Amino acid sequence: MFNWRTKEKIIKNILLFFAFSSILFLTGIIIVLFKEGAPIFTKVGIHEFLFSSDWYPTYEPPGYGIFNLLAGSIVVTIGAMVIAVPFGVASAIHISYILPQKYKNIVKPTIEMLAGVPSVIYGLFGMKILGPFLQKIFHLPTGLTALTAMIMLGIMALPTIVSLAEDAITAVPKNFRDASLALGANRLETMLRVILPTASSGIVTAIILGMGRAIGETMTVLMVAGGAALFPANILKPVRPMTSTIAAEMGEAPVGSSHYQALFGIAIILFLITLIFNIFADMAQQRFKKKVSGE
Repeated sequence: MFNWRTKEKIIKNILLFFAFSSILFLTGIIIVLFKEGAPIFTKVGIHEFLFSSDWYPTYEPPGYGIFNLLAGSIVVTIGAMVIAVPFGVASAIHISYILPQKYKNIVKPTIEMLAGVPSVIYGLFGMKILGPFLQKIFHLPTGLTALTAMIMLGIMALPTIVSLAEDAITAVPKNFRDASLALGANRLETMLRVILPTASSGIVTAIILGMGRAIGETMTVLMVAGGAALFPANILKPVRPMTSTIAAEMGEAPVGSSHYQALFGIAIILFLITLIFNIFADMAQQRFKKKVSGE
């Protein structure tokens, strides 16, 4: 029989193994990404790859400019945040500050369950219901547009924003609220001038992670964005974000070809964007912890 010290040591070693395994897996992913994608930057140049709008990988000569794809991803993500942030933050305020506890225990888990819905379900909803509805409303040739993708991604980002923002608001010490009310402020003034400023870093974290969720989504935008590699000058026209380009073309690109490398190059850009989002989210989270703890 093992004594408790031996058991504790075994558990620590197991946890250490899993911790290092995650680092090794991430390192492996980064190595594969750069090994397969970096050659395209030397072939066409980083400037042309990022700022040329000629995405014609199967033409002769081929074009590997992802500017329209990058712009499509950015516009769709910003549009999704315009939809998700007001609804998400308002919902978080209502759940944490207004909704009775017995209803909060039902509403919040229900919203969080939406994050577990497969993205293909959202895609089908966008294709069969939202797309035709927008097509009829705006008299469009197709309902699969940037606006459709914005709305669907905004809905998909809501659970992340609501859950994390609600946690941030709830984490504000109760004595902050009580002190404000004791000084004569009403509930609205307390929320706007005390609780929200205190929880602002945590809310920013929720928004940044929601943006990361939106910009990295693949299946939904593949199904509802329209698939046209055009500059998104009009949100009522089809676009083709970077994620949907990888999903649509990777199966047709010969392994080791320039087209194959260009798709991995797009993956590198996506990786760097989401890495930046996560870094800013971590910085905001650390700032929120210091603010709440009074350091």
